[in-house]
Amino acid sequence: MNAAPAVPDTTALDRAVADLREHATSWTGTALAERIDLLARMLPRIADGAPAMVADAARAKGYDATSPWAAEDWITAPWALAQTVTAYLHVLRRIAAGHDPVDARAVRSRDGRTIVDVFPATGTDRLLLNGFTAEVWTLPGTTRDQVLARAAREYRGAAGDPVVALVLGAGNVAAITPLDILHKLYADGQVVLAKMNPVNAYLRPHFEKVFGEFVDRGWVRFADGGAAEGAYLTTHDGIDTLHVTGSDRTHDAIVWGTDEQAERRRRDDTPLTTKPFTSELGGVSPGIVTPGPWSAADFRFQAEHIVTSKMNNSGHNCVASQILVVPRDWDGTERLLAEIRRVLRALPPRRDYYPGAGDRLGAVAAAHADAEVLGADGCRVLVPEIEGTDDPMLHDEVFASALGVVRLPGADPAAFLRAATEFANDRLPGTLGATLLVHPRTERTHRAAVDEAVAALRYGTLGVNCWSAFGFLLGYTPWGAFPGHTRQDIGSGTGFVHNAFQLEDVEKTVLRAPFAPAPRGLFTGSPSLSPRPPYFVTNRTARTTLERLTDFTTAPRLTKLPGIFASALRG
Repeated sequence: MNAAPAVPDTTALDRAVADLREHATSWTGTALAERIDLLARMLPRIADGAPAMVADAARAKGYDATSPWAAEDWITAPWALAQTVTAYLHVLRRIAAGHDPVDARAVRSRDGRTIVDVFPATGTDRLLLNGFTAEVWTLPGTTRDQVLARAAREYRGAAGDPVVALVLGAGNVAAITPLDILHKLYADGQVVLAKMNPVNAYLRPHFEKVFGEFVDRGWVRFADGGAAEGAYLTTHDGIDTLHVTGSDRTHDAIVWGTDEQAERRRRDDTPLTTKPFTSELGGVSPGIVTPGPWSAADFRFQAEHIVTSKMNNSGHNCVASQILVVPRDWDGTERLLAEIRRVLRALPPRRDYYPGAGDRLGAVAAAHADAEVLGADGCRVLVPEIEGTDDPMLHDEVFASALGVVRLPGADPAAFLRAATEFANDRLPGTLGATLLVHPRTERTHRAAVDEAVAALRYGTLGVNCWSAFGFLLGYTPWGAFPGHTRQDIGSGTGFVHNAFQLEDVEKTVLRAPFAPAPRGLFTGSPSLSPRPPYFVTNRTARTTLERLTDFTTAPRLTKLPGIFASALRG
């Protein structure tokens, strides 16, 4: 039997599990109206605690709360949490008013598939994120009637038995742990023990305040600790289900163990635990650049977009773009890479704070003679051409600020998209998220080829002209790996979280955003009111915009909108 690391004192952990078991039935029996009120009362606590939460996150990453980099801490902590709470409130209030959770008009059929339009969901969404859309593709064979009947079954006569869930928190993005708690409570109907990751355990007091009423009533408990405490809790008799965000190694250690018998267990499919287990485990995420009639402004804007998808959170994201897939024969490829270098050099310094990042970046640089180290801080690595199939960047998630470039044949968009889709699906590990950049005129001219690529790419979230990570933030959009992984070959994990509409039979989410910001989008064929997105690392007013957006999301008032727009337009 695999021996878990010893925990010095399990008293606090045992007490937390016991408290949850004692109160699980009361959560299962909590009426919809009260669940809605509990959610609504979270919003002012998020607002009150937001500045301190951001300040602590910034300090832990090595910069001040007034730094431009702190914009990412506003969007991936208080705003993401407030946005998801409002998404659940929107759906639950529909149910409470006697409506179906999903508007029947949002469910449609296309090419034999059933698709659900999930964003924008409200008038505010259309105003604040004009031109951004999201649709959920359901599994082949799922009918429109099944989608409508199965949504939010927790609130339509299908509430389950009392269950205690263990959430093993992630250390990289602040919102991951609280959003997983919300999903377990409101989508799965389970009470939650959340074990903080040691990297960001400093966030525990903030989360305990945000979930204060849930803690007081015995429905949520938090715990600290490392691998030993996590291993103890995964095998605890009082824990019924597990959810982990991390790496495939974390999953495999829990399921198969780490001793000499681990591979035999995997081969024979005799796991150490058979508890229901969902997971989000990352991978090597691609950004695919379709050739097209790009202007000089397009090259600049999309270079900022690509760098954002790499440099946000210093690359410590499970869907950070690691491999940029470009056309070898397109005359725009070198222009795009030149703009990417320019953006990387111009960014203010910051450090790769996640444990082991320096060693991983060093290994990337050492393995590539042509690696370029860019920026004043010296921790941004660009590998301008990856060749062969055994390159470690094609197999291992770097989880730091390194970007590799793969050049594939095909100046013609259709031929390139076929090659890029095959490469991403068959050569890169992981199926969590991918990003596809395509000029609107190219999409109109090569509609069938673009549609084929969108349908064929096997990723849980595909962003078309939108970094796939944006799907993590919206609340309405399911977040997880493309279905099909097994516990013996876990890949990017199993199951979906967030998913405020509580859709079943999910295959993937397809996000879309304007190819160019307003007003230039009018000339590219992607008209919208949205300026440069505030999550871009190059946005000059991002921190102010996101601070104001968080304030509006937690307490919406029309008088706050002019300030948001004024800041956003200066970005």
